[in-house]
Amino acid sequence: MNPRKTERRERIRSPRPYLKTRVPAGRGAMEQPNATSDGETLLSPRFWIFLVLTGVGAGLFGDLMMFVLFTVEHFAYHYNSGNFLTAVGKTSALHRIAMLSIAGIFGGIAWYVLNKYTKGQKSEVDDVVWERSGELGPPKSIGTSLIQEVVIGLGASIGREAAPKLLGALSGSLLGKWAKLNPSQRRLLIACGAGSGLAAVYNVPLGGAIFTAEVMLGELSLPIVLPAIACSVIATTVGYLYLPNHATYPGVPNYSFRLSEVLFAIIAGPLIGLFSVGFVRLIGFISHHRLHGRLTLIGPLLAFLVLGLIATKYYQLLGNGKDMAQTVLTNHLSTLTLLAALMLLKPLVTLLSLGGGASGGLFTPALSIGAVLGGFLGGVWTMAVPGSPVGAYAMIGAAAMMGASLQAPLSALVLVFELTQSGLGIVVPMIIATVVATAVSRRVDGYSIYSARLSQEEVAGPTDPTREAPGSGP
Repeated sequence: MNPRKTERRERIRSPRPYLKTRVPAGRGAMEQPNATSDGETLLSPRFWIFLVLTGVGAGLFGDLMMFVLFTVEHFAYHYNSGNFLTAVGKTSALHRIAMLSIAGIFGGIAWYVLNKYTKGQKSEVDDVVWERSGELGPPKSIGTSLIQEVVIGLGASIGREAAPKLLGALSGSLLGKWAKLNPSQRRLLIACGAGSGLAAVYNVPLGGAIFTAEVMLGELSLPIVLPAIACSVIATTVGYLYLPNHATYPGVPNYSFRLSEVLFAIIAGPLIGLFSVGFVRLIGFISHHRLHGRLTLIGPLLAFLVLGLIATKYYQLLGNGKDMAQTVLTNHLSTLTLLAALMLLKPLVTLLSLGGGASGGLFTPALSIGAVLGGFLGGVWTMAVPGSPVGAYAMIGAAAMMGASLQAPLSALVLVFELTQSGLGIVVPMIIATVVATAVSRRVDGYSIYSARLSQEEVAGPTDPTREAPGSGP
């Protein structure tokens, strides 16, 4: 049989390309696995128009949320520029407790009222995208986003990215509904909006796009990556109307490569992966047992008061963790006892905030925990193998912890590179540690900081045949 005459089954490109003829070999363009057909998610001119509008909406919402955050930080801690923790450190212990008490009172009342009057509305992007059902509720999404930024500005230990991520997704949800796009197109628009909101407030256009594809949609095909990049870049550009265009973590040196860092990455990777499993499992436990109903009126106050008391000694714990990570990444925090305290206390106060009824992001807290964990392990390592600064190990730890806790190693690496605009000198040990940590966490468990928080009512039953149902025994 002539091999050229062999019948081949192949995918057909949709939409059809303008050039109708094939290359001389006769093979189809779709033989490249990522250059797949659009399928139901048709990237039509109409879709692209509303993708652009989603990017603009995500950028504007990102600006608004950061304006709220920075305004609250200014009035609460007289913070205008520079390092937020420097401003916090200049205040008295009583002042910190007072600000967190205000955060608890405001957050408790606001979340209770919001949940009462928006019952049944969705405000979790992951539920909408992953479950492929439902729509984001505008009142609940906008309300919870504003509350989050206010309490974070007052010092709450939760991430600031949840609000712009949610409102970017809301932009896609509303525009997709108004444009009467099909469900697959709307799902892609919502996911792109979520990643773009993250990109806008952190100045990570590529990282936001990879986050959309790898985390939100789990696919790096061309019909996903193209709109993800476009939306992310548009949102980031619009974000420059208010936000700066420099690195979110400025001043991080481009640390030089040493072979000892490779050995460190091989040894530290599994430890960081296991640490991530513990952190994510606690997130799942706390999310399921968090306070509900009227208890949320006092839950945030009690949680933030505990944080305030701890912050009388460890003020670095206040806020989302950005400046804590900044300090260790720039090699300005290398005391082993302090690093050890922060790597244990930051997860504790973050989980305490969630358990008390507060809602917020975990992206920056996870990164900051990884930075101080990597810094601590690196500090111990340098006792035996001196040479590299603690900041280099902090970068390795931040990437590894992010990869393991997101279950997305590519997103983690790109985000750390973009957030610091540094790290290429130690790219090899960063990749090794991230791959090893993610592989270990995936083999041991496999949940992420997002999947562990999914509410029970969204799950009809156990979907993973390798796991037992909750509460089942031998």
